Amino acid sequence: MRYKQTMFGILWAVMQPFFTMVVFTIIFGRLAKIPSDSIPYPIFVYAGLLLWNIFSAALNSASQSLVTNANIIQKIYFPKIILLVSSIIVSLIDFIFAALIFAAIMIYYKFMPHFAGLLIFPLSLLITITSSLGIGLFLSAFNVKYRDVRYILPFFLQLLIFITPVIYPSSIVPQAYRWILALNPMTGAIESFRNSFFGTVPVDWPMMMISAVVSIIFLIFGLLYFLKTEKNFADII
Repeated sequence: MRYKQTMFGILWAVMQPFFTMVVFTIIFGRLAKIPSDSIPYPIFVYAGLLLWNIFSAALNSASQSLVTNANIIQKIYFPKIILLVSSIIVSLIDFIFAALIFAAIMIYYKFMPHFAGLLIFPLSLLITITSSLGIGLFLSAFNVKYRDVRYILPFFLQLLIFITPVIYPSSIVPQAYRWILALNPMTGAIESFRNSFFGTVPVDWPMMMISAVVSIIFLIFGLLYFLKTEKNFADII
């Protein structure tokens, strides 16, 4: 049974971004005619979903990591941050499988990536991991005392994906206001990776730097809050 559950989890990790891409392509690419910087829309949106799925999966898992492991936390002392790091690692494993589908889509559309994209991707991935861990640290600690996070977080992520350039390029936003988008760290991560990978639009380095700084701020704040409340986890969980 556990083997079947694992295989189903891997299959879902592979197919979920694919089905999401299909839905977004039909609604936003075909019907709404949202621009995609001269890139086939399925490739454009799937590139954004690759990093977005790491972020959303890591947050969902990290926010519940302490509560779901309450028995272990109450019996054994260990650095609780290990539970959150493991959540990030699982989301990265899912990313590897999803990336295989992305490669197949690229081959289907005969679209070759730019070498610069392979160099920028580690930076985009680092911003994604940093922001996921920072927000995850806060939400996991907050969820120990207030158990409503699991109800609020899905709505928050559904809202956030529409103010993150996953289904649209940041180029549709006037230059003077793009720094506001960059306050969302996933904006810089996704746009920098996508622009460098496809090479149709220059990388917006100021946007990437703003997103990187914000992700570090999230990490510092989340870590401080987590460490401050960690000593009470076993008592109130």
